[in-house]
Amino acid sequence: MKLIEIKKAIQTGDFNLSELNELGAWINSVKTQNAKAEISVGDQVYVVQKTKRTKGIVEKINIKKAIVTLPEGRYNVPLSMIEAA
Repeated sequence: MKLIEIKKAIQTGDFNLSELNELGAWINSVKTQNAKAEISVGDQVYVVQKTKRTKGIVEKINIKKAIVTLPEGRYNVPLSMIEAA
């Protein structure tokens, strides 16, 4: 199934707000699992925010967050905001 088909199915699916919130939470958990599988300590990654992507290096991986060294300093970043570089 393609992404556009999934978006249309969600839009026309007649879901209530509670179901959409549950879907969003599930998507975030999948993003976290994928990030954990893709990265390891010492990898270069992008920290993805709404308006920018910042390159950094993973120092430590915790259960839901990773410590990433960015040009501005070290940050505790949610795994759902991390992409492999």
